[in-house]
Amino acid sequence: MGKKNKVVVKLTDKKIRYIIRAKKRGESTKKIAQDMKLSPSSVKRVWMHWTKTKMPLIIKKFGRKKKPLDEESVKLMLEVHKEQNLGTRRLERIIDFTHGKHISHNAIHEELLSHGLANVNRNKSKRRKPRIRFEHKHSLTMVHLDWHTSNHDGKKAYVCAVIDDSSRCILAGGEFDAETTDNALQLLKEAMCEFGWLTSIRQVLTDRGTQFYANKRDKNGDADSRFEDFLEENKIKHINFDNFVNWHNTVRFHESLDIEWYLQTRDIAFWSRLPEGCKLGMFPNRMETELNDFGRM
Repeated sequence: MGKKNKVVVKLTDKKIRYIIRAKKRGESTKKIAQDMKLSPSSVKRVWMHWTKTKMPLIIKKFGRKKKPLDEESVKLMLEVHKEQNLGTRRLERIIDFTHGKHISHNAIHEELLSHGLANVNRNKSKRRKPRIRFEHKHSLTMVHLDWHTSNHDGKKAYVCAVIDDSSRCILAGGEFDAETTDNALQLLKEAMCEFGWLTSIRQVLTDRGTQFYANKRDKNGDADSRFEDFLEENKIKHINFDNFVNWHNTVRFHESLDIEWYLQTRDIAFWSRLPEGCKLGMFPNRMETELNDFGRM
């Protein structure tokens, strides 16, 4: 029978300190090597260095020095991070898939750290994802406002609520006779008054209803909207729901939809997963629509 392969264990700072303590206690080199699963020569090397310098042996790091990312790669990485707002592992794959360029997730993480877009994880047991637009980890980062119609005992009423994005907790709400800017602002102010001592609300997500958004704007994009003015005065970012839907469906890649060689947005997945009969019916319907549009020109 051949000899069994020996288990090779590398020296570490902890093992070096143990060897020094053990030798000071008078233990033999052979016994220490067996206990630590090291070669006797490694133990001797550590002890000889200590006896000569009275300093622990310094372990040299091997391998090539890290090559910094070029300016073009950094710019690309930051652009994709701004668009997707995902962690380093996902960014690595998305950049590879959409731009045909491979940047390791370690290099991406270091760049995100240098730009203040990630945190150092000391125990490395959990990967911290950067804060994601519209899907916030912490309460009070963003709230939703929306109007709903209510019918009770034949009486029509309008219900509005301020809902925390992270927890889905209703922070304020009410039933009103009309959908007005004043009523919406009243609820938002109630939520800010009730929870403002904890932290400020940073973002508000609404649709483009006239209570929240002025659809008629001048050439500079400015308009008279008391709701938008209030948000601006309180340094709260206004996000419209249609912007969110577009980003959610057509821009942001979703990990659970990944296949081995292809990344998908929700929009791509929706159309690709339709039954075959639906897909066959899409072509003549599309042709009819285009012909009608052409006829009206």
